[in-house]
Order: sequence, then C-alpha cells, then structure tokens
Amino acid sequence: MNAINRGLDATKPAKGADMVEDWEAALADVEIAGAKGILRDLASLRKQLEKETPDADRVHALLHRLGTATTKIADKSDKSQDKLKTLGQALTEAGEDSPDEEEDTEAAASPKRARKKA
Repeated sequence: MNAINRGLDATKPAKGADMVEDWEAALADVEIAGAKGILRDLASLRKQLEKETPDADRVHALLHRLGTATTKIADKSDKSQDKLKTLGQALTEAGEDSPDEEEDTEAAASPKRARKKA
C-alpha cells in the first residue's frame, strides 16, 4: 500500500519485483479459492518488473487483474478483509483492464521464491 500511496510510477521496477516476491511468499500456502490465480499473475508481474524494459501495457493489465482478484478473495479472508479490499481497489485503479490478456504460463511454472518456513 505504501508504494501505491507514493505512486507506482515512482517505484523502481527492481523494488517492485522485490515486493512481488514478498507477496508470492505470503500467498504460497494460502488455501483460499482464487489465490493460485493471484500467484500466477504475481509471477507474471515479477517477470515483467525484472526485465530491463518492462512492458507497461502488460504491467497495467496485470495490476488490474490482481486488483480484481484481491478484492474478490478479501471476503474469504479470516483477517485483514478491509486491508485486502483497499489494496484490491488501489491495484484495480492503478491498472487497466485488458480482457485479451493471456496467461503467462512460463512465469507461473517458475515461482522465484517460496514461502519461508518458520
């Protein structure tokens, strides 16, 4: 939320990729319907942010899709429902709807970092 509040355009892609890795780790063991789709889109977003020149249209489409999915699973969360809804709405607004967006199966097949076990 801090990055969104500051403005995503002001966030360097490498820092964004690090944040996405944290999200991937946090969601790795979540058993809520819709979480796997979010993980796939996070992997695609991370892959874009790791590129020398990310595809802005693809990034905006992924942000929108992540926002929509986050808002949908917020009600299924045991805690942090309000925070998840706020995050989902902010991501949706930061992105652009792209109904023709294809799933990035290559990125989904190779998550960069799994959740750390305590």
